[in-house]
Amino acid sequence: MSPSSRTAAGGLLRMRDFRLLLAGAAAGQVGAQVTLVALPLVAVLELKAPAFQVGLLTAAETAAFLLIGLPAGAWVDRMCKRTLMVRADAVRAVAMASVPLGAAAGVLTMAQLYVVALITGVATVFFDVAHQSYLPQLLPRESLVAGNGALETVRSSAQVAGPGLGGGLVQLVGAHLAIVADAIGYAVSALFLLAIRQPESKPEPVPGASLRKDVAEGLRFVLGHPLLRVIAGTTGLGNFFTAMLMATQTVFLVRVLDLAPAAVGVMLSASAVGGLAGALSAGRLAARFGQARIIWLSALVTGPFALLWPLSGKGVAATLFGIASAVVFFGAVVYNVAQVSFRQTLCPARLLGRMNATLRFLMWGTLPLGALVGGAVADGLGARAALWICAIGFLVVPLPLLVSPLRGMRELPVTAHPEDDVEQNASPGHDETVPVA
Repeated sequence: MSPSSRTAAGGLLRMRDFRLLLAGAAAGQVGAQVTLVALPLVAVLELKAPAFQVGLLTAAETAAFLLIGLPAGAWVDRMCKRTLMVRADAVRAVAMASVPLGAAAGVLTMAQLYVVALITGVATVFFDVAHQSYLPQLLPRESLVAGNGALETVRSSAQVAGPGLGGGLVQLVGAHLAIVADAIGYAVSALFLLAIRQPESKPEPVPGASLRKDVAEGLRFVLGHPLLRVIAGTTGLGNFFTAMLMATQTVFLVRVLDLAPAAVGVMLSASAVGGLAGALSAGRLAARFGQARIIWLSALVTGPFALLWPLSGKGVAATLFGIASAVVFFGAVVYNVAQVSFRQTLCPARLLGRMNATLRFLMWGTLPLGALVGGAVADGLGARAALWICAIGFLVVPLPLLVSPLRGMRELPVTAHPEDDVEQNASPGHDETVPVA
């Protein structure tokens, strides 16, 4: 971060409620990162699932973004965000706890893993949309970049520690028992959220509102804005190939590179170091190159390193996999801090849930599709072939950004009046005040 960004982040850490939000995010993220390693290893090592079933498990984890992503935003805009996040954490904790219980009873099957993945995925949709919509209520808008940077730092730190912890736990106690850490993490997250003191009133109902109208309003806002459209398309494309990676990496690391569970965890933790570095430097890079410019630069410069994934091999050559992930995820986190902060600044408060849910639907709806494709290709042609397709895809991801208005901008537009009507924010003339490099 730049000095000003560090000062802003330090100021935010003096806010009790924001510290609690960060602590809850840390607890939930560490548990989730343990499961990122442990759940596929339950399928691969304990249930001997083929590559396609592992891909199907990854698809089940993200299917909710495609199935209920759009109406979720309308529901979130009608509810208290913090209460919704607490309930989502409770559901995820119970669902994850059922895995070790099923294994202990000798009845654990892939069908149960699919159900658990679907349930936690649905809860995660509501949690994530509410979380992104809650932050602007907790912080002033000028602090959102610093706030999102702090949250990304926590998430990236969990990505560093969680997989290594998960791999070690799998090595020590078995994959299914390692998932207990995830259930505990979600429960602790709920407790931190409950301790936040800032009052939150339930949004007033809008006369004549309906779910269909609310969803349509969110779609009009996102699709009516040229910059949001290109961000949605680019991120959706990147997530498709990321899902291919997630669906095949455990199979590749275990069955092709012959890595032990602890080594798999260390490999994924090492790759997450890049994400942490991206979170720590996002503010500085945005200040140096411009928030608009850093969005396409981050994808363009780091994407080619994805080619190291399929080039990695046994022994020392396995480190190429971690190096590739570190660089690619560095770029992804820098990209995310810039574009999420822009979205939160641009959108009126009453539309934040629908805007975030609409973008999640467009961006994350490609995740289950990518996971299914990755699993099918790995099953038919091998995990290395799936990684080649994934790597080539990352070279294509920046292209929509390079042919968009972002290519000629240094800074992103801001909304002078946060509660402006949707039609004003989404009008063709709204971008006329954008500073051009």
